This record gives sequence, structure tokens and C-alpha cells, in this order.
Amino acid sequence: MGRGKIEIKRIENANSRQVTFSKRRAGLLKKAQELAILCDAEVAVIIFSNTGKLFEFSSAGMKQTLSRYNKCLDSSEDAAEESKAEKQDFKELDVLKDEFAKLQKKQVRLLGKDLTGLSLKELQQLEQQLNEGLLSVKERKEQLLVEQLEQSRVQEQRAILENETLRRQVEELRCLFPQTDRAVPSYLEYYPVEKEKSLVNHGVTSPDLVSNFAFENGDSDITLHLGVD
Repeated sequence: MGRGKIEIKRIENANSRQVTFSKRRAGLLKKAQELAILCDAEVAVIIFSNTGKLFEFSSAGMKQTLSRYNKCLDSSEDAAEESKAEKQDFKELDVLKDEFAKLQKKQVRLLGKDLTGLSLKELQQLEQQLNEGLLSVKERKEQLLVEQLEQSRVQEQRAILENETLRRQVEELRCLFPQTDRAVPSYLEYYPVEKEKSLVNHGVTSPDLVSNFAFENGDSDITLHLGVD
């Protein structure tokens, strides 16, 4: 006759509960050992009785198995955190995509396109935005023009000051070196004898050269020089 199915619930009788604990603990530890041997698995079992007594089994040493377990647990937690962060990133990315699409659509409408479907109120708001933007552009344009005019005025004043400085320097130079109406004498005026000797020694008898020499010395008696043979 087969054994009846035992209902899984807490055994109220303390003696029966202790006997069942001892039998099943031994069976569990035996099964763990068999699993480690048959399947070449690293198996560890930790049992605490209701009185706090510890029973354990480990095929590779409890410390080694617990260390490996903690590493795997940390890796699992890290993976879970990474997965959570990745999901958060995707969520933020979707939000940014939606905002970008809205901004892109708004920019197109500011250009006067894709206005279909806008209500009268939305069109009025769009018109107000365009007017405000145009006013800002005009104000900025006027500001730039004023700045350019100011720069031109400063450059003009600087040029005037430089011209005035140069004029004063020229006047100072004129005072140091006054101009004269007397022409600078030529070399022949300083040395007339050498010129005359040069003409005679080289046998110059050309009437033109002699007359020119007489003219430079202020002598109008050309026949006097022509008679020198």
C-alpha cells in the first residue's frame, strides 16, 4: 500500500517536528552531496534549526562558495543598476526627441510654413512672437550701427590728432632749417682756375666750350679767349 500524500504545513507536535527535521535534513544534505558528485557542481547548503543550531554542507568549502556567491550577487546588482540606468537613459532620450520635434515644428511655423491646423488664437500668438522677434532684431541692428558710428568718430578724431602732430613736427623742422633764396654754387664756381687749366691742357679750342666758360665767369670778351693759341 502506497504512502499517502503529506500535507505541507507546520507540524504542531514538537517531537514529530524534530524527528521530521532530522530525517529531512539528512536527506537534503545527502542529495546535495550526490548532486555535487554526479554533476561536478559546486553545491553549498546552510541550515539553521528552530533552536539556532547550524548545519551546513559545501562541496568546495563554505568560504569559497560564499565568496563566489557574493561576487555573483554584486554582479547581479550591478547589472540591475546598469539596466535601470539604461532604461532611465532611454526614457530621457524619448523626452528629448519629443522636445526636439516640437521645437523643429515651431521653427517651421515661425518661417510661415505648416500653418494648417492652427487655431485663430495660436495664429495670433505666432504673430505676436514674430513681431517681438522683429523688434529685437531692429534694436540689435540699431545698436550695432551706433557702435560703428562711435568707432568711426573715434578713428576720425585719432586721425585729426595724428595730422596735427605731423603738422607741428613739420613746422618745427622748418624753424630749425629756414629756407634761402640763394642758389647753391657749383663746383666750377669754387674752382674756376682748375676748369681753365683743364680746358687749356687738353687742347680744347672749341668756340662753344670757350664761350660757355666765358659766360660762366661773366666775361663778355670772347675774342680774348679765342686768341689763345
